[in-house]
Amino acid sequence: MKLATLKQGGRDGTLVVVSRDLDRAARATAVAATLQAALDDWQRAEPKLRDLSGRLHDGSIAEAFPFDAHALASPLPRAFQWADGSAYLSHVERVRRARGADMPESFRSDPLMYQGGSDGFLGPTEPILAASEDWGIDLEAEIAVVVDDVPMGVAAQEAGRHIVLFMLVNDVSLRNLIPAELAKGFGFFHGKPASAFSPVAVTADELGPAWDGARVHLPMQSFVNGQPLGSPDAGVDMAFGFPELIAHAAKTRALAAGTIVGSGTVSNRDRAAGVSCLAERRVIETVDEGAPHTPFLRFGDRVRIEMADAGGRSIFGAIDQRVARYESPR
Repeated sequence: MKLATLKQGGRDGTLVVVSRDLDRAARATAVAATLQAALDDWQRAEPKLRDLSGRLHDGSIAEAFPFDAHALASPLPRAFQWADGSAYLSHVERVRRARGADMPESFRSDPLMYQGGSDGFLGPTEPILAASEDWGIDLEAEIAVVVDDVPMGVAAQEAGRHIVLFMLVNDVSLRNLIPAELAKGFGFFHGKPASAFSPVAVTADELGPAWDGARVHLPMQSFVNGQPLGSPDAGVDMAFGFPELIAHAAKTRALAAGTIVGSGTVSNRDRAAGVSCLAERRVIETVDEGAPHTPFLRFGDRVRIEMADAGGRSIFGAIDQRVARYESPR
């Protein structure tokens, strides 16, 4: 099942079901007005949404309409919590190297995670806004899961059953603002502006055998200005699976339904796979050539993030964004 949110009906949009081929959609307001409302009552809503999805596929919904990613907000336009991990240690090692920092041994046994801004996410085609190119604008292609209510202290062995949906993420980073923030010893804030999510959120059955209960074994495809940046396999080199990340997030608190947990930037140790962010490419260039030559994103640049199934069909639709200058209100 695939779900999306139209930019209609208020701040949290209008819930729709979407066909598997991303061709048609239908409003799901008879089941739940918004995706968050469905997640709050998932035991009741999920079978009704599946029934609606089945009717969309068999053509029995007269009010179905063409799917258009430009008409969509993020599947969750805002969320009660956005907790982003960093489960790909090759990414951690490379990005820390760029800051002149070693990777502590503890990172191999205890997941990294930060709590990002969740009060407003970008839709899949909305621009990445920044006031200055000097901020070091970067994309970060990730997978995220959405959970139902997770009890505090849940064991990793039980955490996976709380996953209800999957999405792609562009966890935008402002690389040149991050070092000064981290030097304060209190974590990210300015360096992590609004993240963007894929057009649709999907249930596990849409991933088929690529989902093994902990990891998604498919390439993460990223492009900048139409040129491939990389396609690392999201199931390879992920040191902590999603159940472990969820358990980590819930160690000292319960997670409310609709909490989003991110994988961190998808990264493989094999350089042939390419990368999912410009910071990694710049580190590799520095190691190989003595200095980076790939710039961070500039105004007008276009970013595309997508994941296809084994048959080459887009699963989530594409995050497709332009970088634009933010003009402060006067």
